[in-house]
Amino acid sequence: MPSHFHAVVWIDHSQARIFHLGLSGSDEVTLHPQLATRHLHHKANEIGSGHAAPDATFLAEVTKALADAGEILIIGPANAKTELASHIRAHAPDLAKRIVAVEAADHPTDNEIVAYAKRHFKLPLPRVQPPGAAAGERHAG
Repeated sequence: MPSHFHAVVWIDHSQARIFHLGLSGSDEVTLHPQLATRHLHHKANEIGSGHAAPDATFLAEVTKALADAGEILIIGPANAKTELASHIRAHAPDLAKRIVAVEAADHPTDNEIVAYAKRHFKLPLPRVQPPGAAAGERHAG
């Protein structure tokens, strides 16, 4: 079993922040699409939605980075999270079975992503020490 069984990925069309979580801590990988994000503008009376097509190479890289996770939580704004889940279902059906949820999340900080995932996976949150207390220090009382 890998040392980091759980993974959370926050994804939008410009980046994917992947955190592998375990009892020994967490590791982060940030991936970016190869092509710069294009801003498309939809004009009236033209065919097409005005949205960029999903970057298959980018989604494949994210899928590869999640390959050893036992359980996967996918979060993010807009459509990128569902595009990733669809890509995994189409190209990595064994990995797709490990997706436990796909949920909306705006633009959280790295710490907020990790805390959200720990609550979701019911992992222990770090203990908060009183200010000034060093690890292993005993208080006289």
